[in-house]
Amino acid sequence: MSRGDAGAVGPAGAAAHSGARLRDAFRAWRARMVARPGFQRWATAFPLTRPLVRRESRVLFDLCAGFVYSQVLLACVRLRLFDLLAAGPKSLVELARDLRLDAPQAECLLEAAAALRLADRRSDGRYGLGDLGAALRANPGIAEMVEHHALLYEDLRDPVALLRDPGAETRLSRLWAYARNPASGALGAEDVSAYTRLMAASNALVAEEVLDAIDIDRYRCLLDVGGGSGGFLIACARRAPSLRLMLFDLPAVAEQARARLAAAGLAARATVVGGDFRVEALPTGADVVSVVRVLYDHDDETVLAILRAARAALPAGGTILVAEPMAGMRGAEAMGGAYFGFYLLAMRGGRARTPERIAGLLGAAGFVRARAVPTRLPIQTGLVRAEIPGEGYPC
Repeated sequence: MSRGDAGAVGPAGAAAHSGARLRDAFRAWRARMVARPGFQRWATAFPLTRPLVRRESRVLFDLCAGFVYSQVLLACVRLRLFDLLAAGPKSLVELARDLRLDAPQAECLLEAAAALRLADRRSDGRYGLGDLGAALRANPGIAEMVEHHALLYEDLRDPVALLRDPGAETRLSRLWAYARNPASGALGAEDVSAYTRLMAASNALVAEEVLDAIDIDRYRCLLDVGGGSGGFLIACARRAPSLRLMLFDLPAVAEQARARLAAAGLAARATVVGGDFRVEALPTGADVVSVVRVLYDHDDETVLAILRAARAALPAGGTILVAEPMAGMRGAEAMGGAYFGFYLLAMRGGRARTPERIAGLLGAAGFVRARAVPTRLPIQTGLVRAEIPGEGYPC
């Protein structure tokens, strides 16, 4: 992750550069060949290339049909189909009655759900819960995001207009009111309630991924920056019974966090501070700072301000943990490059960054030994850990 990587010289650097040029030339040749109708007909007929063509054709069709798939999922969520099927397989007549749909429309939905593995058509003609439907039902935060996507669909109605007018207000920019608001510290409860509730519902899976990748019990005091209503801290408290807890977020959000942490029985262990991390100092006293799903909401300048504030709040030997969806993650390229690219475009703030880019920003903020920590589901969250030189913890 050194700054000199991009300008490497010498035999090894020259060989790497030559290899990259050869790969680029091959990709350009391949694209020209695939664009030729005659080549496509040949590849479809040739036994060795036919499986690849069929697979790529399915991928292309899924790209074209993706909006329909997402609307099928939305209908299933809104009609609570997965809850109905969780009790056991049901006939079309039973499901049409429970869904309050006419039989032909119920069958249309159920067959679509079965084709997408959300439902499962059994040998006796009844419908049961499919693998993906079962996984979604087990993670309520996913259903919350599916419902939330109705706002995103509105903003993506004209994607070209979205690209050409970056200053236009969108549904998502109104929801995530803090992202570009210079006076976000003055936002009231009504301005933050919707997105805070969404983050709380979808944070459980992220918290478990992070806590399975690190040993949170080794620390004495955790400061969660931009910690929302406290979901990550509650998960940390379960893993580390002696860990002291601190949370910093906008004043209106901090009020919700204070109430939620108290309801979880953590009032005596937790300190909640309200403020704007872009312009205010963070509270001191922690030996580890977590920044969970925060940095990708902001541009590089704001990210550096957040990281420098975290650097100033930590003692020598302190640790920072950055957890969020990241670009360039193997097996999750579409998530970071496509989904979050356009989501954040509609939100009018932020960008998905690679672990290397986040490590570079951490270095610019004064942290050392920044490195990616593997997580079990990189499509869900990436994790980068960095430290401050020195030893010793104050708490």
